[in-house]
Amino acid sequence: MADRLQELQRRLQHEFSNPALLARALTHRSFSSDHYERLEFLGDSVLGLAISGLLYTRLSNLPEGDLSRVRANLVKQDTLHQIAVGLGLPELLRLGEGEVRSGGQKRPSILADALEALIGAVYLDAGFARAQELVHRLFEAVEINPQMDAIGKDAKTALQEWLQGRKMKLPLYKVVATLGAAHKQTFDVECEIAELHLTERGIGGSRRAGEQAAAAAMLQTLQTKNLT
Repeated sequence: MADRLQELQRRLQHEFSNPALLARALTHRSFSSDHYERLEFLGDSVLGLAISGLLYTRLSNLPEGDLSRVRANLVKQDTLHQIAVGLGLPELLRLGEGEVRSGGQKRPSILADALEALIGAVYLDAGFARAQELVHRLFEAVEINPQMDAIGKDAKTALQEWLQGRKMKLPLYKVVATLGAAHKQTFDVECEIAELHLTERGIGGSRRAGEQAAAAAMLQTLQTKNLT
């Protein structure tokens, strides 16, 4: 495993000064209480900012709404999953026995979350500039063009654009509860639009899926209230 971790750091082009961060980024909650979810939360924001900066420079003539859609396509689960597989993360993840038996090492949601955790770990280990360089390298082979805005929008993106079009603040997502055993959890997520005094809930097999379900429920509520 030590050799594999060294190889991963070579691929990342980053040698961790704090190896514990790397170990935590590869640890699922089913394996240990010292798992990657907080790093994933941090990495999600670092990834979003790094990609936003990249798009602002590369697609300088694209308006805000289109930039948001391109970004959503770049940071979606499928893209992150492919990058994680390319880095060899399936063989490096530390999972509980139940999660291993259920195929957790190949599950796109887990691999996407672990990649975000790695980005968060690099940020804590060496700062934003280093993490941003990593994100840009990881996305070098990913096609980025203005036509990506024509790809179908997911619920979170659609809700974000609806709010931006009305000069309103972005929704807030909060995990209200986690249900089930560690190797087969579901996430109960709340979506809040404070300016409209609206909240909706959604449940999914990952935090991302729960957020999407909550956003979809909110869009349905807006439609029902004839606000869309």
